[in-house]
Amino acid sequence: MPPAPTSRRPLVLASVMAAMFMIAIEATIVSTAMPQIAGRLGDLNLYAWVFSSFLLTQTATTVVFGKLADLHGRRPVLLAGIAVFLAGSLLCGAAWSMPSLIAFRLVQGIGAGAVQPVGLTVVGDLYPVHERGRIQGYLASVWGVSSVLGPLAGGLIVRHLGWPWVFWINVPVGLAAAAGFLAFLREGVARVSRRVDVAGAALFTVAVASLMVALTEVGAPHGMAGPAAACVCLAGTVLLVLQERRATDPMLALGLWARRPIATANAATLLSGMVVIGLTAFLPVYVQGVMGRSALVAGFATTAMVLGWPVGATLAARNFARLGLRPTLLFGAALLPAGALAFVALGPDSPPAVAGLGSVVTGFGMGFLSTAAIVIVQGSVGWAERGVATASNIFSRNLGSALGAAVLHQALHLTFWAVLLLTALTLLLATFVPAVAVGRGPSEVAAD
Repeated sequence: MPPAPTSRRPLVLASVMAAMFMIAIEATIVSTAMPQIAGRLGDLNLYAWVFSSFLLTQTATTVVFGKLADLHGRRPVLLAGIAVFLAGSLLCGAAWSMPSLIAFRLVQGIGAGAVQPVGLTVVGDLYPVHERGRIQGYLASVWGVSSVLGPLAGGLIVRHLGWPWVFWINVPVGLAAAAGFLAFLREGVARVSRRVDVAGAALFTVAVASLMVALTEVGAPHGMAGPAAACVCLAGTVLLVLQERRATDPMLALGLWARRPIATANAATLLSGMVVIGLTAFLPVYVQGVMGRSALVAGFATTAMVLGWPVGATLAARNFARLGLRPTLLFGAALLPAGALAFVALGPDSPPAVAGLGSVVTGFGMGFLSTAAIVIVQGSVGWAERGVATASNIFSRNLGSALGAAVLHQALHLTFWAVLLLTALTLLLATFVPAVAVGRGPSEVAAD
């Protein structure tokens, strides 16, 4: 197959970045507005579920949409995901109670579950491996910018326009991204129509969603939601394995997940996801509660990691061809325990710069590791499996975040030691990732 035209690739990439920005900024912009939203809608006991509901459906549907993109093409799944996300955004802005807002956040999460993995898959299709690392650096910068811009934008919107606009602001961005995909993205790979494994998709969604509920309810003082969800997860997992073993074209390609490059890269990604959530959730608490510093200083300590991430990703991308993917991954994995040592050394009298230094080093490490991991996963498969392979990596990161929030919450006083252990395990797993060549293969999605 001849290489795809490159004249419109920047326009497709701009559309991907716009769609990613819409998803990335959602968490920070909503968190800024939540105090006012909770004050208007009430039911403060449901506050956490506004965030958990979004993550629940996003994580549960990521792999399903990745598979659908392999079956039916990237563009229709992307457009459907954007449409669902925007519909959820419009409904969230019109929410009349906290339960209704949570329900509409579930809809938003479904759209995000399609946009994030399929957008990254389009990049994997459009750019050969030797260029893909550089593009992953651009995408990582989207998350860094959104983490800084989100709180500022959220504060200004709430002050001058009202809280519904933190959701409605997504509409012009999403429409612009959809228009870009319609105008410039052309898929030039012939696909054979295959039956969708509906039962497998449903069972996977139920199993993951119930797992997320169980993790969210860990440590809840009352109620049976957590144990009940754990039982549903166990039953759903058993039924899923049985279904996928007999399905002609299974939704969850167990053989693909078991391939060494994918299994090891995803395992390292899962553990690193636990590290990130542990630091972002609990470092500010330590800086304020134990070190006696202000909220501004605590915010700086966390933001340093978020800013270091895209810088590390960009540097990683520029050195793929010279260093190779596996050494880049190992270097990033080695930076994680180096950063964690700074957190272990923190004490009540430690200067805030120590926490900031640990965050920067950890962010650099995540940039190197996450960028190399996604390129390794995508480079291990062809077009027909790239969607579900990409989704598997994103799913691993999201699941790691959920697991980290649950596990580290139960050992708050040992959080930094737990983070050090997780980073050491991440480095150990990274050593098992095989070498993947940075070749110059043709692109498989045209942009014209």
